[in-house]
Amino acid sequence: MIYIIEHLDDEVYEWSLLEYKHISKTVGKENLWFTNVKKADFGKLQDLGKVFSESVVSMGLTRICLLDPSVPDRLKPSDKKEFDYVVFGGILGDNPPRGRTKALRTIPDVQLRNLGEEQMSTNTAVYVVKKIMDGTQFERIDFVDTLILPMDEGEEVELPYRYVFENGEPILPEGLVDKLKNDEDF
Repeated sequence: MIYIIEHLDDEVYEWSLLEYKHISKTVGKENLWFTNVKKADFGKLQDLGKVFSESVVSMGLTRICLLDPSVPDRLKPSDKKEFDYVVFGGILGDNPPRGRTKALRTIPDVQLRNLGEEQMSTNTAVYVVKKIMDGTQFERIDFVDTLILPMDEGEEVELPYRYVFENGEPILPEGLVDKLKNDEDF
């Protein structure tokens, strides 16, 4: 299975890079493609997977699954036989979501699936798909919605997205909590 991140932001921000590193560790860089990436950002991603400037829409690929929370059919382990590629919109999520992934529905013969109605970070969505492709039913995955992370001095940060919860902890990209603690915007 090739996991394709169609990068939909203006650049590869530090947040995206943390998520993309986590994705590369999750699926392996040999199974990861980044598409729609500006040439200036190639260097940030080349050690994480294969990088393309063109959009997945124009690549002529077949047997593609696009994940979109607004479609009715849920991804299931038996879908593994149906697809060679799974496409994710690489977006720093807006709350509420703007539905930018819908633009990718123009991929010829794309099949659409969802991972539930709740918005996930890109790395969480990839993690969930990997678990499903490895045989885990969606209903058997534990989630936490609206993650609240304690910060220094009694402060906390609320992340209004769905995250996988395993062994009493949310699955987060390495360095995310430090980024949140040190980011001036919070």
